[in-house]
Amino acid sequence: MKFDIIVIGGGLVGASLMAALKDSGLKIALIETREPALLPEDDSWDSRVYAISPGSAGFLQSCGVWQRMDVDRITPVYDMAVFGDDNSAQISFNSYEMGVSELAFIIENRQMQTAVWEELESADEDIEIICPAKCTSIVWHDSHVEIQLEDGRLLETALVVGADGVNSWVRKQAGIEVSRHSYHQIGVVANFDAQHSHRNIAHQWFRRDGVLALLPLPDKRVSMVWSTTEEHAKQLRELSVEDLCQRVAEASSHTLGELQLVTPPLGFPLNFVHVKNLIKPRLVLVGDAAHGIHPLAGQGVNLGLRDTRELAAQMNARGLQSDCGDFTLLRRYECARKEDILALEAVTDGLQKLFGNSDPTVARLRNLGLEITNHLPLIKNRLMQHALN
Repeated sequence: MKFDIIVIGGGLVGASLMAALKDSGLKIALIETREPALLPEDDSWDSRVYAISPGSAGFLQSCGVWQRMDVDRITPVYDMAVFGDDNSAQISFNSYEMGVSELAFIIENRQMQTAVWEELESADEDIEIICPAKCTSIVWHDSHVEIQLEDGRLLETALVVGADGVNSWVRKQAGIEVSRHSYHQIGVVANFDAQHSHRNIAHQWFRRDGVLALLPLPDKRVSMVWSTTEEHAKQLRELSVEDLCQRVAEASSHTLGELQLVTPPLGFPLNFVHVKNLIKPRLVLVGDAAHGIHPLAGQGVNLGLRDTRELAAQMNARGLQSDCGDFTLLRRYECARKEDILALEAVTDGLQKLFGNSDPTVARLRNLGLEITNHLPLIKNRLMQHALN
């Protein structure tokens, strides 16, 4: 079986690339090891949510994905309030001041996964979904790539796109160098019903015990993301329901009043991953296979969708170039993405280290920095502008 592009990894980033290329005239395939976690029949809520930027929302709409989601479960963010760890330092962002309708949209993971897979299933015969399937080997040749599947099938393609996550098997097979370190933190997520309305404000607290965010969901519901030490995360997950609600309410200064747990807390480890090269001959990396950043800025999925957006744009604008794996074409993608990725890696890693420092002098300086920045509209807007893309 021969293809122009094979995407390995069917998460949101890999599947959205397929959706973006569905009308390109290219013959493309998606290989995914597991069936996607689609919507259940009941009206339960997913603990894992994403803050989708206006730029990413526009991209998903252009792919036909956004229109397939339930608008009643998408919550726009009009304001953001970020607090330091001295209970007084604060910086705020407002959509009106930024000249946009929304700063972000909060959406459940499985809402987006369902929408993008539905869009793929409705596409024409140029798209093939191979799922569940497992790759056993990849062999790179000058003119093509051969992918062997566990069931014995041999696939041939001009370009492989690695979208298989932070521990990418594709990246390892290609021998691409990676530098990484653990933050020794866990991201604890859960949903709550709040006593008071969140008023479409995303709240975040840089605390001594980690970074706590409460993101608005429909009605008075909020999604918690608490990036904290492994020991503290263990304590949080072992608390009774009543004690956990009380702990989160206290940590958020009772901003939303009393809280009632909707979904049980889950945890995932936090790591920094820097990939030396985004491309090799006939290979491109996107999403978490290409970078791994701390979630404190809520930009991980948007960074991956910007990878997808750029790669799709390069493929759709390739002109008379019939070889999707042409190295010059891939170099354009890498050059276009490097600056954005490096900037977010530096900002998120730097902020994590800054607010993770317990030195009293550093604490005073970082809180002073928040206050000063809050009174400098030009700098605030510059900081926020990048997150809107």
